[in-house]
Amino acid sequence: MAITTAASRLGTTAFSNATPVELRPDWTTDDAKGIIRAVYRQVLGNDYIMESERLKSAESLLTNGSTSVKEFVRAVAKSELYKKKFFYGNFQTRVIELNYKHLLGRAPYDESEVIYHLDLYETQGYDADIDSYIDSVEYAENFGENIVPYYRGFSTQTGQKTVGFTRMFRLYRGYANSDRAQIEGSVTRLGTELAQNAASAVVGPSGGNNGWAYRPSKAGNTPTKALGGNVAFGDVGKLYRVEISAISKPGYPSVRRSSKALIVPYEQLNNTLQQINRLGGKVASITPASLD
Repeated sequence: MAITTAASRLGTTAFSNATPVELRPDWTTDDAKGIIRAVYRQVLGNDYIMESERLKSAESLLTNGSTSVKEFVRAVAKSELYKKKFFYGNFQTRVIELNYKHLLGRAPYDESEVIYHLDLYETQGYDADIDSYIDSVEYAENFGENIVPYYRGFSTQTGQKTVGFTRMFRLYRGYANSDRAQIEGSVTRLGTELAQNAASAVVGPSGGNNGWAYRPSKAGNTPTKALGGNVAFGDVGKLYRVEISAISKPGYPSVRRSSKALIVPYEQLNNTLQQINRLGGKVASITPASLD
């Protein structure tokens, strides 16, 4: 059952009425290929996969009926491909966040879950930690042997904590978004909230909508001047805060800077967006600015 009737505004319409992808007893080769695509999309966080990266051996076992969907999910999660995308170079808490999202379809509920997986990895290793998700009672009850894991964090169901709904929005950044193409990079999204046992704000995937929370630049470098000069206090209602990332510095060599924010008058907004686009930047959010 959908947890909200505002799915279209929250960007979760794709999951509201979606039927879980399952390999049924009378499956065909085409059904198996569909399962493979669905597993790659879910477990690899909607990231692009090249033909040379495909796990041909594991795919073959599934298509000839020698293994289950669950075991194919396990093979992908333990693969060097998954490690390169989400394990190597990522902050430990971020790895756990992604494992929960990819393998159980939800966000971590509290810090105890993070501590458990940190300890398991340290004492038993990577494979044992992946097994702990896939061999869990939670996985069995929700996905069994032949259902592809899916995002459960947007729906109400037995055993699902309400806090998982808002936390899921910190991990989910839009249907067409990849888990490796996000502004915050490899750092944790939920570390602070989990440590403080605090609720997570629902931040819009692309910003700019009334009711969305605003997440400031990590560097805290929002200027007190607009691009065209000092901020005019008489025009506060016409000022916008533009959060951008990956903008290139002019000149050679090409250098991309981290997330930053600008305060821009409404009349200069269009020109500013064009300038950001020319420099190869990404607009994270556009929200009304306040000088309070």
